[in-house]
Amino acid sequence: MVEQEQARVGFEPEEVDPTIATREARLKWVILVDEALPAGRAVNAAVCAASATAVGVRGLLGPDAKDASGQLHPGLPWAGCSILAASAERIAEIRAKAVESLGVFVADTPVQAQATRVYDEYLRQVGEETSLDYCAVSIVGPRNRVDKLVKKLPLLS
Repeated sequence: MVEQEQARVGFEPEEVDPTIATREARLKWVILVDEALPAGRAVNAAVCAASATAVGVRGLLGPDAKDASGQLHPGLPWAGCSILAASAERIAEIRAKAVESLGVFVADTPVQAQATRVYDEYLRQVGEETSLDYCAVSIVGPRNRVDKLVKKLPLLS
């Protein structure tokens, strides 16, 4: 049931409004990153989780921007995205709650994703585990539910 609900998470075309403040958007997007990771691995984990989220949540990206010279710049998240820091244990707790929440999309970067450069090997490693640890977890859902999940986690610094 929850997996089917995840497939429906997103903005309807009429909701995409790049003229409003990000706090006014119905859905909120956060990415939790393991605060113990070195900077390069933290950025990698967040970008991987964000990539899966951008594909999995409809209406997340705004229209392309055109600069004064006419060059196009691909659309960015019009409703914003906060990158938050947490311990690996806290990330796992929040992820577990998020996947059980209706109307919430979850994408993650398990530690196995940074253990190999071969995607098939990553798939094999994940398939052998019953419990995963995470470098990053991306969550999109109703603002009040996401706020409750992440409480007062600090921005990643």
